[in-house]
Amino acid sequence: MNRKRITALLGAAVLAMSALAGCGGGREGSAPAPAAKEEAAVEESTEVATEDASDAGEATATAEEASGAGFEEGATIGVSLPWLGTQNWKEAETMFKEQLEAAGYVPIIQAADQKVPQQQQQIESMIENGAKVIVVGPIDGTQLGSVLEQAKDAGIYVIGYDRLLENTSGVDGVVQFGSVKTGELQAQALLDGLKEVKGEGPYNIELFGGGPADPNAPNFFKGAMSVLQPLIDDGTLTVVSGQTDFTQCATVDWDNAKAQARMDSLLSGFYSDKDIHGVLSPNDGIARAIITSCENAGQEIPVVSGLDAENESVEWVWSGRQYSTVAKPTDALVAQTIDIINSLRDGNGMPATDVTADNGVKEVAIYELPPVVVTKANAKEVFANDPSRLELLK
Repeated sequence: MNRKRITALLGAAVLAMSALAGCGGGREGSAPAPAAKEEAAVEESTEVATEDASDAGEATATAEEASGAGFEEGATIGVSLPWLGTQNWKEAETMFKEQLEAAGYVPIIQAADQKVPQQQQQIESMIENGAKVIVVGPIDGTQLGSVLEQAKDAGIYVIGYDRLLENTSGVDGVVQFGSVKTGELQAQALLDGLKEVKGEGPYNIELFGGGPADPNAPNFFKGAMSVLQPLIDDGTLTVVSGQTDFTQCATVDWDNAKAQARMDSLLSGFYSDKDIHGVLSPNDGIARAIITSCENAGQEIPVVSGLDAENESVEWVWSGRQYSTVAKPTDALVAQTIDIINSLRDGNGMPATDVTADNGVKEVAIYELPPVVVTKANAKEVFANDPSRLELLK
């Protein structure tokens, strides 16, 4: 409900109460006129109601009230992506354009090259250009609160894509793959690979995390550590460097070069007389950097996890260089997002979901898709309906 409507409803309620009660009362000196008293009461009631709602974390769904009847065919839809530096984001750009146009919308699709101010400006431009819905894959999920509030005040729906939008009431829902579940799958694949490729333990391993500004990255790590920590505690796994906190293991900006430099340092500092058996990697680009570092150091390739099923890593999984990846099909994520946009256009609001996440201000509806582990053993099955990736398995 938007603020104008809150004010109108409260105003009507106060006027009705005043008429029924017929009570007066004034401050010392001349009493205010009835109209002034009513206006003051409305103002005070509105302030109290707004403060109470804020304190309770019950942010009003401005866009839902403003656009409850849906919106017109051929509406403008904004899509703000963090960058196009990895295959999944490039795919998202192409697929959003194709699928939005096929559904009859006019898309505005922009990528911000990992620069938060640029993403803020692009979202502001989408607001000014009359977007009815803005889909946001944030660079930093905590840094867009102000511009997202502007969007909500303008009656625009905001849908987070692939990453949670944090510390703002200006978000209606988030479409993503389960991030904690993804981490659990990565860790289990690492354990399965260690047993299959390296034989019986104990095993020497190292841990890598994703970009700390990405709200998914600590969740990937959290999910993985829920599987790995008991085996670290009982000695089955040894993190030789001792670096087991996310802050120690994170890779700023998901930068492959930074990951390779860290792996180089770990190998020279801790593995001059030891073999490394496995590495938890949060995505495919970092996995390839880790493997390259190990090869350069003369180490036998360790078991390495991954994420995103990038073409190069699918080939590496098939050839045995990278043990696993996790598939999060971009087409499914985009299709789910457009289904929600269609629901909003048709006046049906945000679809029901029983999954939510606390973004620091409100419980956000999460539309969660299941990730899938990919190894050489199941790759053809996983990609049976993906001709381009199936073509890589030769």
